[in-house]
Amino acid sequence: MGGRDLNHIGVIGGGAWGTALAASAVRAGRRVTLWALEAEVVQAVNESHENPLYLPGVALDSALRATGDMAEAAAADAILLVCPAQHMRAVSAQVVDAGADAPLVICAKGIEQKTLQLMSDVLGDTAPGMDMAILSGPTFAAELAKNLPTAVTLAARDDGLARSLIDALGHNRFRPYQSHDVIGAQIGGAVKNVLAIASGIVAGARLGDNAAAALITRGLAEIMRLGAALGARRETLMGLSGLGDLVLTCGSIQSRNMSLGKALGEGRTLAEVMGERRSIAEGVYTASGVAALAARHDIDMPICAAMDRVLNHGAAVGDEIEGLLSRPFKVETV
Repeated sequence: MGGRDLNHIGVIGGGAWGTALAASAVRAGRRVTLWALEAEVVQAVNESHENPLYLPGVALDSALRATGDMAEAAAADAILLVCPAQHMRAVSAQVVDAGADAPLVICAKGIEQKTLQLMSDVLGDTAPGMDMAILSGPTFAAELAKNLPTAVTLAARDDGLARSLIDALGHNRFRPYQSHDVIGAQIGGAVKNVLAIASGIVAGARLGDNAAAALITRGLAEIMRLGAALGARRETLMGLSGLGDLVLTCGSIQSRNMSLGKALGEGRTLAEVMGERRSIAEGVYTASGVAALAARHDIDMPICAAMDRVLNHGAAVGDEIEGLLSRPFKVETV
């Protein structure tokens, strides 16, 4: 695909991240149509220029149009898929069925539980032959929505597609960096959500800053091992969509995954915390997929495995902490 003008951007998903990306694309000078499942989100964006359900307190440009009609949003020059990872298969199929004939940009982070597929593989099933890219990096939706500086990785195998998307979406407060590594751009974003829950547990259990730094460092080693097995480039995993995203998500209670882990570390149950939330902590669902991939490829990922046992198999947080701290001493290698 050669370079082309992408003037109309469709954003599929009216949550915090989808709304923030839509607001950013308006700032870049694009015409933007935001599709939202909830009728109250569509009404609020169009009439009061806000999304109080997912981004309270953030004013949106009146040029941003929201719709509940998938075909309207799919009739765009490029389409950002900003749905939860476990819904990517169904949502992308709906987009294709609605007549989409434009590049699809994956903005979800995760591994499909049932198939252990990355989101690019899911789109390979639901949108075969369509142009595809990955947008991932260290991003809190509220900060981008408020026009604070943000940098991301924009990965596509086609140079022309990547450049066209960067020209369409980039501006001085939203800086996409080009990559060819579609696999690597997805692995960091998926695994860091699992590690962020572990980081939150460290904070909630008051294990200290030393433990927090150790967890991030050893967590990065786990990301690197999985990346090597799946064909990712090391430089990608050390970049914005890898190390950058890991540091952000493990270092701030703004992170939905870290805040969930903090509640677990303080002694609350997963059911209690999940029952209070409208937004999704992707790491809960990705943990089982990461653990299964590690087992399939015979990769040692002890932190992710511990999180899978806590989140999906009823293991006690205290027992898993002691188990990790009791592992044999070893040489520090990735």
